Amino acid sequence: WAQRLPRVVFWIFGGYLVGWSFMVAGAVGSACGVAAKALWPDAPLSVAGWTILQAVSGFALVRWGRYAVFEKVMQGLIVVMFGVVIIGGAALMPQASLVWRGLIVPQVPPGGLWFVLGLMGGVGGSVTLLCYGYWIQQKQWTEKSSHVRVRWDLGIAYGLTAVFGLAMIIIAAGASPEDGSGTALVLSLSERLGELFGPTGKQVFLIGFWCAVFSSLLGVWQGVPHLFADWWQQRRRDGAERESSTHATAPYRWYLGFLTLPPLVLQQFDKPLLIVVIYAVVGAFFMPFLAATLLVMNNRREWVGELKNSAPINVGLSVSLVIFGVLFAVELTKWL
Repeated sequence: WAQRLPRVVFWIFGGYLVGWSFMVAGAVGSACGVAAKALWPDAPLSVAGWTILQAVSGFALVRWGRYAVFEKVMQGLIVVMFGVVIIGGAALMPQASLVWRGLIVPQVPPGGLWFVLGLMGGVGGSVTLLCYGYWIQQKQWTEKSSHVRVRWDLGIAYGLTAVFGLAMIIIAAGASPEDGSGTALVLSLSERLGELFGPTGKQVFLIGFWCAVFSSLLGVWQGVPHLFADWWQQRRRDGAERESSTHATAPYRWYLGFLTLPPLVLQQFDKPLLIVVIYAVVGAFFMPFLAATLLVMNNRREWVGELKNSAPINVGLSVSLVIFGVLFAVELTKWL
């Protein structure tokens, strides 16, 4: 289907992918640096030093490790991340009525729309959604019979992500502007858990936070190069056959190197929180494009066969398109 896209749309997506991935690589690298510095404050490495070390470590694991190794490492990081954050969120949760009120009738403070977009783009709502298609290929969930399994897998994953995001917001609710950003902010949040569980609770939170951001780095390093490698193979329309495994191609390795090295220049600005918010906002702008693409592509029976969208899925995609499109338009008018 990519061959049928207008060329201008095809090249716009390529440019967006490069710009967005540059920001996401800088953001997750910065977050990893902040998390490691908070976890090991006495180590003779600055935040930038920790960022470089973890970016290179992620490169090595993805470049020379098999998918099964990547999957096992991710599973371990995610188990620790979810356990620590959800327990912490439950311990700090205010009255249940306040939580439900915020979920059912959300309120955005003046000037807060920027952060709402950032939250949407940072918690499972950006270009990394497309990486899942490559992971199910590597898991060999490619038969028609795997479709139900994929739906359950995604449903459970996004349900847990929603719980994780809510728990993290509850933990972060105690932070104030005086806490600063970067390492100071992370330490401030860990102090809240330390008040409940003592020094051990504080250290456990820092470990869970590091697991969260380092798993994000590994996910981006392993998944996003698939997108570029596939886009690179599709840039010609001469009928050349697409490689079945983009992981083994040279463009995949080139882009993995691009994600690792050039974004390190963002560390010189010493604004890790700002980098993360900008990346997340840019990622959220991808959602209208994705919703519109799926409405077109997945309603063509000649393209997807029996997997054509059902009516509820079309309604959900339409709602997503309207919501994210309006948010995008509102923020764009502010910039202009």
